[in-house]
Amino acid sequence: MSVRLNTNYLSSFVSAEELTNIQPQVNVAHDLLSSRTGAGNDFLGWTTLPVDYDKEEFARIKIAAEKIKKSCDIFIAIGIGGSYLGARAVIEFCKSPLYNNLSKDTPDIYYAGNNISAFAIDELLKICEGKDICINVISKSGTTTEPAVAFRVFRALLEQKYGVEGARERIFVTTDKARGTLKHFSDEAGYETFVVPDDVGGRFSVLTAVGLLPIAVAGIDIDGLMKGAADAMEAYKNPDLNANDCYKYAAIRNILYRKGKSTEILVGYEPYQTMLSEWWKQLYGESEGKDQRGIFPASVIFSTDLHSLGQYIQDGMRNLFETVISVEESPVAYPIPHDPANIDGLNFLSGMDLNQVKRTAMQATLLAHVDGGVPNLLIELHDKSAYSLGYLIYFFELACAISGYMLGVNPFNQPGVEAYKKNMFALLGKPGYEDMKAELEARLG
Repeated sequence: MSVRLNTNYLSSFVSAEELTNIQPQVNVAHDLLSSRTGAGNDFLGWTTLPVDYDKEEFARIKIAAEKIKKSCDIFIAIGIGGSYLGARAVIEFCKSPLYNNLSKDTPDIYYAGNNISAFAIDELLKICEGKDICINVISKSGTTTEPAVAFRVFRALLEQKYGVEGARERIFVTTDKARGTLKHFSDEAGYETFVVPDDVGGRFSVLTAVGLLPIAVAGIDIDGLMKGAADAMEAYKNPDLNANDCYKYAAIRNILYRKGKSTEILVGYEPYQTMLSEWWKQLYGESEGKDQRGIFPASVIFSTDLHSLGQYIQDGMRNLFETVISVEESPVAYPIPHDPANIDGLNFLSGMDLNQVKRTAMQATLLAHVDGGVPNLLIELHDKSAYSLGYLIYFFELACAISGYMLGVNPFNQPGVEAYKKNMFALLGKPGYEDMKAELEARLG
């Protein structure tokens, strides 16, 4: 099993009796999910996706990825939220945050349409100067402001550089199967399209074409990724907390939340885990944060953040708990060099593998934070392979659904996301929002 939940650092915060007592609620959540009778049941395609995916499209993704690798220096993934976070998380986890500096046989990958920044657009356009470019615009509707604006910019760049015909071969679109502005436009323009499934929400979509095309362009084994998720799907069918680490994680989160632990900090000990944490934050924040409820998802990378947020975690408000992801096997070892002068007084570390020092730092921090009153869960991941990450992705997605149902919310909608969009459209003068525009401008003074 590639993922193991270690609760050794939790015994003083959650008892065996509490886990036994919450089992009936876990069973209810499991039944709601498995019978597809719970809230948001029209967005459960992700539950069987690791085995029940479109094999023909999967093959086309591989073909398109090879075409992109051969035809461009720069590949730009245009999307926001779930339309890019999952892909970027996998690429940086399995490859590196320095992927663009280290990649040799695959294009550099950049991300656009995830902000409203003239500075960011301008910088990326400068990077593209003199380079061959392909883009993948990822949007269910095609009308979300951030990616739609970026698509305008880079479509114009490609058409200017290659002509309309040449640009057509370099634009790939991941959108609705049959409906929506972007789908109709792409069909008319002749772009190759891939599908955002109707029954898979954006934050659960990394194992669809949404994530798989950029991931394949980076040269990552998408078969292994799907296999890991499929094995996790099989492993977590039994709702018994004694046999199901995924459900146990969801149950413990709810027990701690009811004790006032309203902030969960996802802890990584490798820089390559940073974007995985960003993906996780959207998954849990958007799924649980509604009806004035939910655990606030935060993240840190240790030991870096021990020198910035460590003080607060150790001695601040006791409304938080930590979930630590430990990658058990490292593909590299690095012995610490010996200094004959011993200037820093660290010769007792000479020859020691840096991985051992990291593990010791993790163990020391776990003990210190537990002693400081912070519950700690430890998720032990076998390695940083695509298979192990696929396993972990499914673990988190499934636990999120169970946890959301236990919390009493619909884990699959996001009604609050639309509020800022409506206000922005009104203030920018979108037709049909005239009355709302006047009201908002009056409030702004």
